[in-house]
Amino acid sequence: MAYDKAAVRQLLDRVRADKRDALTAPEGKLICDAYGIPVPQEGVAKSAAEASALAQKMGGPVVLKIVSPEIVHKTDVGGVIVGLEDDAAVRAAYAQIVRSATTAVPDATHHGVLVQRMVSGGRETIAGVTRDPSFGALVMFGLGGVFVEVLRDVVFRVAPIHRGDAAEMVRGLRGARLLDAVRGSPPADRSALELVLLRLARLATDFPQISELDINPLLAFPDGAVAIDGRVLLRA
Repeated sequence: MAYDKAAVRQLLDRVRADKRDALTAPEGKLICDAYGIPVPQEGVAKSAAEASALAQKMGGPVVLKIVSPEIVHKTDVGGVIVGLEDDAAVRAAYAQIVRSATTAVPDATHHGVLVQRMVSGGRETIAGVTRDPSFGALVMFGLGGVFVEVLRDVVFRVAPIHRGDAAEMVRGLRGARLLDAVRGSPPADRSALELVLLRLARLATDFPQISELDINPLLAFPDGAVAIDGRVLLRA
C-alpha cells in the first residue's frame, strides 16, 4: 500500500511546535490511518450534546475517552468509560470523564472527549515499536490484556522486517496456540496481524523521531485486526 508520509510528517511537526512529546488518541488515529492500520470509527466531542450526536451516528455501544496531551494513561484518572448504549448514559459519561480528569490533573489541557464505536470480541494482542540504544528500532508483538502482565509473552525484531519475520513473530509466542481455533471458534487472522507489524516497522523506519508506540489491545478477529487503543511518544 502507499503510505501517507506527508500527513504523518505534518502531524509530528505540529506536535513538536506545541512542545509536546506525547500524541493524543485522535492524533494516533491519524498515524494509523496514514499507515493502513485499522481503527474503530471515532470522533472528538467538545460537549455532551456533540458526544450524544456522534454516538447516535455510530449506532450501538460506544466508548468515551478523555483527550489530553498531558494524560497518557487515561484509565488511571477515570478518563475511560465503556459500554454506553443510550443518550442519557453518553451525556452522563461525558460529564463524569471531564470532571474526573480535571480533578486528577488540574493543569491538563483538554481537547474534548473521544467517542469511539465499541468493538468487542476477538483475541487480545499487543503490538508496537520502541528504540534500543544498540539495535535501533524494534518491533514488538505479544499477547495483550491480562496476558501482558501475567505471562510477559512478547517477541521483538529489529526493523525493518519482512513478511517472513512478521510471521515468525506471530508464530514465535509461547501462547501462539491461543490464536488458533479454540472450542469451535475460528482462528484469528494471523495475516492481518502480520500486516500490522509490517506497517509499524515501516513507520518506525520512516520516522526515527517516534521513540515509542504501543497498540494495546490490538484485537485479532477471524477476518482482520483492529487497533483499539494506543500511545505514541516522541524523542525528547
